[in-house]
Amino acid sequence: MKKSLIAPRKQRHREATIQSILDTARAIMREEGVAALSLHELARRMDMRAPSLYNYFSSKRDLYDALFRLGFTMYDAHFQERLQASTGVQDELRIALESYMSFALANPELYQLCFERPVPGFIPSQESLDLSFGILHKSYARVAQFKQQLDTSLTAEQLTDMVIAVAHGLTALHLANEPHLPMGQGRFGALIPTLVAVFEKSMPIKGETK
Repeated sequence: MKKSLIAPRKQRHREATIQSILDTARAIMREEGVAALSLHELARRMDMRAPSLYNYFSSKRDLYDALFRLGFTMYDAHFQERLQASTGVQDELRIALESYMSFALANPELYQLCFERPVPGFIPSQESLDLSFGILHKSYARVAQFKQQLDTSLTAEQLTDMVIAVAHGLTALHLANEPHLPMGQGRFGALIPTLVAVFEKSMPIKGETK
């Protein structure tokens, strides 16, 4: 067989193995906790020897880093898809809060790795940080486009960071207290419509009555 055909096949096999490793690592983190990821358990579930994992990831930190990038890539896609249904400025707050919580409920292990600090000593690589901050600055730019429509003295950055803080607090409390309930139910999971109403009253579109 020609080398030109062998190389792509090997690359596809390698990519499939990497994806399987990431999927299995996510399953372990979801079951045992993000910080409890064990390379020996990962290798056992992959039916390979632990040293073989180093052919794909140089260290456990490297694996966490790949999962961190995966989490932010998935979150951004999740958020952007829902933004397509936006009906206006104030509707975007609802979408932001719902997207954050729904992503966390569907991917709790990636949510924790990306938005909390569950692994002692883990610091994302510069490449991964650039990805996460790129997503943040994309949000800043989007908010800046419509901020002038709102009756507020907050900057686009302050407004975005405020929404992030509210979304994270609401989601963290929901996951800590009633993770079995879907978004829209429970003590904290049902608060999104109320928070949107408070926001609309405190920062109405210019020209509207408070």
